Amino acid sequence: MNKVYNINLGGYPFVIDEDAYDHLRTYLAALNRHFQHSEGCEEIIADIENRMAELLQERLVARQIVTLPDIKESIKILGSPEDFSGDEDAFGNSAESQQAENTYRTGRRLFRNTEDKVIKGVCSGLAAYFGIQDAIWIRIAFALAFISGGLGLPLYLILWAIMPEAKTAADRLAMRGEPINVSNIAKTVEEELNSLSDTLVEIGHQFTSKKKIQARTRTESPVPLRKGFMY
Repeated sequence: MNKVYNINLGGYPFVIDEDAYDHLRTYLAALNRHFQHSEGCEEIIADIENRMAELLQERLVARQIVTLPDIKESIKILGSPEDFSGDEDAFGNSAESQQAENTYRTGRRLFRNTEDKVIKGVCSGLAAYFGIQDAIWIRIAFALAFISGGLGLPLYLILWAIMPEAKTAADRLAMRGEPINVSNIAKTVEEELNSLSDTLVEIGHQFTSKKKIQARTRTESPVPLRKGFMY
């Protein structure tokens, strides 16, 4: 008879048997070791745990206890860090033996893309869902619908209400229909952090330039004459 544990994974409570718990703990420890020097380590692990929780919920359906096959199947979908390093994984399996199984695709899912938004990210989310490179065409369609008969605004508001926001790296991968695995989650988080860093550096440069211009303007301004100096 196996023991069972109550755990919290990705914000969801699970009851998991001892074998599954040990396998999951080994897997997460391997992920932590692999990404421990990455700038977005915590975000990567959190997104992977969120996706693992979603996969387990899909598998459990009416069952209550997570078992070892549930964890193994979820890991096959997510993949391991060793899949792109060519080493053996934490369980001693070769990467090549798993790569063929890690081609699972979820299909595109509809999310609001708030990272490329003008108002609430509805148009860019629709563009990602339909595989349109530039969201401006969706925005033009909404504008024409609004001008021609006024349907653009209510349609936009309905979509805003029903479309969830893409909050995690896994959501953004699902929005574009890309495989949600360890490799892509890590790449997405690192790209977002690099983009944020570049934006902050650019803002810093602009602020420094403004300070220099203001200082130069003050220096070049003529010193006002003291009252009564000429008379």
